[in-house]
Amino acid sequence: MLLTDDLHVTLDAEAGLVRALDGLSLTLQRGETFALVGESGCGKSMTALALMRLLPDNGRIDQGRVDLGADVPDGKPTELLYLPEREMRRIRGGHVGIIFQEPATSLNPVMRVGDQIVEAIEAHTTLRGPAARRKAIEWLRRVGIPEPERRIDSYPFEMSGGQKQRVMIAMTLAAEPRYLIADEPTTALDVTIQKQVLDLLKTLQQERDLGLLLITHDLGVVTDMAHRVALMYAGQIIEEAPAADFFAQPRHPYARMLLQALPDAQSRGKPLVSIGGTVPPLWQTFEGCRFAPRCDRVQVSCRQQRPLLERDTARGEAAVRCWFPLTPSSESQQPEVVARLPYSGTDLAATPPLLLEVQSLSVAFRSGGGLFRRRHEVAAVQDVSFTLRAGQTLALVGESGCGKTTTGRAIVQLLRDQAQAHVSGQAWLHRGAERLDLVAASSAALREARQAIQMVFQDPFASLNPRMRVSEILEEGLCSLRPDWSAAKRLSRVVELVERVGLRADALQRFPHEFSGGQRQRLAIARALAVEPQVLVCDEPTSALDVSVQAQILNLLREVQAQMGLGMLFITHNMGVVSYLADHVAVMQGGCIVEQGEAEQVLKEPRHSYTRTLLAAVPAHPAPRG
Repeated sequence: MLLTDDLHVTLDAEAGLVRALDGLSLTLQRGETFALVGESGCGKSMTALALMRLLPDNGRIDQGRVDLGADVPDGKPTELLYLPEREMRRIRGGHVGIIFQEPATSLNPVMRVGDQIVEAIEAHTTLRGPAARRKAIEWLRRVGIPEPERRIDSYPFEMSGGQKQRVMIAMTLAAEPRYLIADEPTTALDVTIQKQVLDLLKTLQQERDLGLLLITHDLGVVTDMAHRVALMYAGQIIEEAPAADFFAQPRHPYARMLLQALPDAQSRGKPLVSIGGTVPPLWQTFEGCRFAPRCDRVQVSCRQQRPLLERDTARGEAAVRCWFPLTPSSESQQPEVVARLPYSGTDLAATPPLLLEVQSLSVAFRSGGGLFRRRHEVAAVQDVSFTLRAGQTLALVGESGCGKTTTGRAIVQLLRDQAQAHVSGQAWLHRGAERLDLVAASSAALREARQAIQMVFQDPFASLNPRMRVSEILEEGLCSLRPDWSAAKRLSRVVELVERVGLRADALQRFPHEFSGGQRQRLAIARALAVEPQVLVCDEPTSALDVSVQAQILNLLREVQAQMGLGMLFITHNMGVVSYLADHVAVMQGGCIVEQGEAEQVLKEPRHSYTRTLLAAVPAHPAPRG
């Protein structure tokens, strides 16, 4: 049993003392999956770091207890917070493993992935040398890495985001821990690999009696995996219940609003239910309920008295931190829903103007060469063609490594300076009566075209300059692509963007590392929208976002699309987002588009067997919505 009792974690920050965790208590049993869900910035990842004693230098545990019980070799209870670091290194990996949220920052960029997995195997098991390498290959195969005998010698930068996530999972599981803390383990994975990984975790759980603390914002995964669920907000657990009870009858207003914010086909054409405001800053002193400023059931007492986490004796293990919890007879206050207006920049009866026309686009990567190695070429994208019109969204879906991201990067011409990459075909950007082939464009013409086509990257940590404040990051593109704007207008635009993506104005003076993964993704989206592009290439823009912030971002993108006629190429593996957002869908497999058409037709009546496989792997959608 992994027991956490009354855990308090504080961080020293410029704004003051941040109380990241305030009295957190939870119990994880062997063989069970305990899901920790909640909004970005509420303390989920900080919980994982505190349990492993991996807090940043400015963080500390003020009080509390983390106990492994008798789950150690000598059978003696172990309080992890008081172990010397040498003993704690023995616990990490071999007894409690962790899968981090961002594999790009967790994998050593100068070590081959196989060496990193072998290192973990040799540190925590009896295997050595060739036996450890064979075990590493076996784990790469189990998590779905193609050609594991070859890819074991790859470096992290040679892999897609989803493949790096699978390497992280393999490295953690190879150490054979008794407990596993999985911080967003399926964030970067497509639905087929996600199902494969989740099935693997279930199998290991049964074989080894593995206790799994699952930190995720994907409520579909929670539905499929969890035995118990705890909902966090502003550093506290505000509801805990068996998974079936949590989805059938959420008791906290925040839980109900989260379930209503899930995108699906039934919500299409309407704004999603989103929770106004943001998680409050944790350096402030709270007098009442922390959710009160955003709650649609708030009363005077909620703002004046702090609610306790009260156990519901009638519901067994259930608990809620709310003065007025929901009951079956409670009236759910439904927010007013207004239908989204279609793009009105042209005659609605006419065909929307063409913005992007991709013809026979192919991308090949050369590798090898030299004195003793033979050069060979790998076709990553082959003969891809599609069109994108004003006010429309084309969703590009498929397995990790199928060429989706490479297609987006090739269109925006981010592969131009890579000597190993060869791009052929055409990508015509239409601007009124003029059109420009981005593939063949000169550097000067391409620089001018970047105002019209922008990209939101999958990994916000890698795409944001860590040495620049948010204000500088957002203003950088405006200075380069909007030189005609005054400094005052640029500043006004930056402030407006930060607020529109759901962050407070004080975010402007902070650095990227001071934000959670979801908050960094919002900043990346704000940067792309800053120059008012016509085409937006979105590479998994909501993969790092929790449900409520995802709803805000999707509403924002559709609102901007309706106002400006923005065309979006939306690369994603979230089929709920596809069914809600996309007008057309293109399905990729092995670098080729195997099926494309109108979204409703592709999702309801898929013609290709691979499309049917993708849809069959989508996790069940939580049923209750009100």
